Amino acid sequence: MTQHHGAHEAPTRELIPGVTRRAAALVIGVLLLQFGFVLSYVGAFHAPTPRHVPLAVVAPAGAPAGTAASAADQLDGLDTHPLDARVADSEQDGRRLLADREVDGVLLLGADGHDRLLLAGAEGGAVSSALTEVVTKADAAQQRTVTTSDAIPAGAADARGLSAFYLAVGWVVGGYLVAAIIGVSAGSRPLTRVRGAVRLGALALYAVVSGLGGALITGPVLGVFHGHLPALAAFGALLVFAVGAFTMGLQVWTGLVGIGLAILLFVILGNPSAGGAYPSPLLPPFWAAIGRWLPPGAGTDAVRGIVYFDGAGAVHACLLLAAYAAVGLAAVLVGSGRGAVAVAEPGRDLQPA
Repeated sequence: MTQHHGAHEAPTRELIPGVTRRAAALVIGVLLLQFGFVLSYVGAFHAPTPRHVPLAVVAPAGAPAGTAASAADQLDGLDTHPLDARVADSEQDGRRLLADREVDGVLLLGADGHDRLLLAGAEGGAVSSALTEVVTKADAAQQRTVTTSDAIPAGAADARGLSAFYLAVGWVVGGYLVAAIIGVSAGSRPLTRVRGAVRLGALALYAVVSGLGGALITGPVLGVFHGHLPALAAFGALLVFAVGAFTMGLQVWTGLVGIGLAILLFVILGNPSAGGAYPSPLLPPFWAAIGRWLPPGAGTDAVRGIVYFDGAGAVHACLLLAAYAAVGLAAVLVGSGRGAVAVAEPGRDLQPA
């Protein structure tokens, strides 16, 4: 009688023979993620345009009061507002702003009509190129000339400053993939909080190894970054654990859907807004606004800060990732064992009823 009931029950779960409603829903979800991927990446990268790129303006020695302010106002008034110009008191002050990552360039006005533009290539070659183009055109309109100098260059083995982005993305991918694999192989929701804690402990161990491995590969192995090995390894461990714990938390509360949500957050939205190929001043407003609040962007920014800017910008990233880690940890521990049934599938934790 049980077999008879099952024979009539199975067809009600299928839309067509061999295709269940659950499978159809998952396929539709994958299709939506695919469309989201295309929309996000093409939307972010199809037309990079400088928007309010921060620039410091320094007047030449002995210039009348207000010279730098007048030049800054003219630059701020350019069509489409590509620049956000401010006045710096001296070249030393401008270089400090550049090193602290408060500006992306410093324009040193010359008394003879020949200006110098100081750049930070370590922030990414795209923004330096865009800033050079805008300032060169603005100077030409005033019958002035400008030469550029890379005051904070990327390393010789770090083409266009992109290695920080790829390292951060590698750590992010490792974090959500290991969480997804654990969830698929052992069940999305642990039976007890003890089991949830064990999963988090295993993730922490993985994160430490992953952080150290990434720092070693980009440091001694490939020679992309020189020094900063302990700081990069520690930050990488934090990034991997934060992403992994958050992904685990999503799976505990939403099941397999949590993997899709993690991909949406960290890949579809996070990668194009991270400031890799195009830093935030060149991205459309939506992507420029969200980048620093997502792990790929925070990770990219922190790695550049650690390697090239004496840690500038890394504190924000660490605090943000600590928040992701705390939310994920709490979600896993609170959700573990919620609604579990008494019988487990072979090789898996007890599943929710």
